[in-house]
Amino acid sequence: MKNFSQNYLDLLTGEFAGINLTRIEGPEEFYNKQIMDSVLPEVHSDVFKKALEKTGLLVDIGFGGGFPILPLAFQNPTKKFYGFDARAKKVQIVSKIATSLKLQNVKLMHQRFEEVIFDRDAVVTFKAVGKVSELLPLLKTNKTLYVFIYKGPNFYELEDIEELLDTWELIEEVSYEVEGTEGRVLLGFKNLNVLRGTKTAKNIKFSELL
Repeated sequence: MKNFSQNYLDLLTGEFAGINLTRIEGPEEFYNKQIMDSVLPEVHSDVFKKALEKTGLLVDIGFGGGFPILPLAFQNPTKKFYGFDARAKKVQIVSKIATSLKLQNVKLMHQRFEEVIFDRDAVVTFKAVGKVSELLPLLKTNKTLYVFIYKGPNFYELEDIEELLDTWELIEEVSYEVEGTEGRVLLGFKNLNVLRGTKTAKNIKFSELL
C-alpha cells in the first residue's frame, strides 16, 4: 500500500499537477489522510467487509480525486468498483490515473447517482459528500443497498438521522483513528423497504451502466 500511495502521489504532483485533486503533497500525510482514510473502514468494520464480500461490488459516489474508490479497488482486486461523479473532467482524469495504477477492476462514470435505479445488491460509499439526511432519500433501489458514509468525529453535533430510521436501518457505527486527523466515524445503513424509483428519461438502471 505504501508503494501504491507513492505512485498515486507521483501522478498527482507530476503528470496531473494543477488539476487540484488533492492539496496534500507530503508523502506521509497523503498516505494517512487519503490512502489510509479510504481503506480503514474495511479494517475496522466487519460489517463493511462482509457487505463487500457478499455483493462483490461497490459504488463510490462523488469520488473527487479518486478517494476512497481507487485505494479500495487496489486493496480488493477481485471485487468490482464503480464510481459516479457529476464533474466530467474529474472522471476523465481519475480514469487515467486508475489506468496508470493498473487498476483493472474500476469503472468511472460521469453520472448523477439520483438518476440511477440500483437493480443490483451493492455497497455504496459516500466520503465528504453532503449530509446523510439529504443523500439517503435520493437513492432508488428494488434490491438491498449497504450504504457507508465517512464522517468526522463531531457528526452527531451537526446532523440528526432519526427521521431516516423509518426506511433505513443503522447497521454500523464505528469510530477509529486516522493519523494526523481528529478521527473518523463510519456510519453504515441498509434499506428496510424497497426504495422504488420509476424509470423515466432521466433515470437509468444500474445494470445498464455495467
